[in-house]
Amino acid sequence: MPSLLFQLIAPFLFSCGVVILITVLAERYGTKAGGILGTLPSTIVVAFLFIALNKGTAFAARAAVVVPAEMGINIVFLFIFSLLAHRSVYGALALSLFIWMLLSFILYMAELENIALSMVVYFAVMLSAFFFLEKRKRVPSSGRVAVHYSATKLLFRGVFAGIVIAIAVALANIGEMMSGIFSVFPAIFLSTMLIFIREHGPAFTGSMGKAMILGTLSVMSYGVCIHFFYPAAGIWVGSAAAYAVALTITLSLFMLRKRMT
Repeated sequence: MPSLLFQLIAPFLFSCGVVILITVLAERYGTKAGGILGTLPSTIVVAFLFIALNKGTAFAARAAVVVPAEMGINIVFLFIFSLLAHRSVYGALALSLFIWMLLSFILYMAELENIALSMVVYFAVMLSAFFFLEKRKRVPSSGRVAVHYSATKLLFRGVFAGIVIAIAVALANIGEMMSGIFSVFPAIFLSTMLIFIREHGPAFTGSMGKAMILGTLSVMSYGVCIHFFYPAAGIWVGSAAAYAVALTITLSLFMLRKRMT
C-alpha cells in the first residue's frame, strides 16, 4: 500500500491541485505570473522522494544528473508546441511529443554522467528558446482573462493532469537514467498547454509557454541541488534545502517578470 500510495494516489492528488492552481493563476493574473509560479518544482519532488525512499539517496543523486539536460528537452517540447499550436493542435502535440521522445532517447543512449555538462545543455536550450520567442517572434504576454469557474471545469483540469502525471511518476523507477528522465516528464506542461489551447486559444497558450520556459530554472535548480544535497544531508533535509533554493529562484523571476514583453 505505501508503494501504491507514492506511485499513483499521491502524485495524482498532488498534481490535480498543482495544475488547477497554475491555470487559475494564469487566468486571474496573466501568463507571466502563471507561467513562472506554475513551474515551481512539483512532480519532480514526488518522483525523487519515491526514488530515494525505494532506491536510496546515492541512486537518486546519480539519477538527478540528467535532470538539467532533460529539462532542456522539455523546453524544446514547449517551444515547438507554442510555435505550432495556432496551425494544428494535434500536429503540434504529435510533433512536440515525437521530438521529446527522440531527444530523450538520444540523451539516454549518451549515458550522461557529468552534471556540469547537463547544465550547459539546459542553459544553451533555455536561453535560445526564450530569447527567440521574446526578441525574434516577440510573443506578447497575456493579461487576465474572464473565466466562469465551475466544479466540473476545475475537476476536468485536475483529473486530466492527475492521470498523466501519475503515470509519469510511476515510471520514474527504471534505472538511474530512466528515473531522471521520467521524473521530469513534461506532464505539467502537456496538461497545461492542452487545457489552455482548448479554453483560450493559441495566443494565450503561446504566452504561457514562453513564461514557463523561463520558469524551468527552478525545476532545473531543484535537480542540481538534490544531486549534491541528498548524499550530504539525506532525503528530507536535502529535499527541503533544494526546494528553498528553487523557491528563491522562482520569487526572483517573479520580481523580474515586468521586464518581459
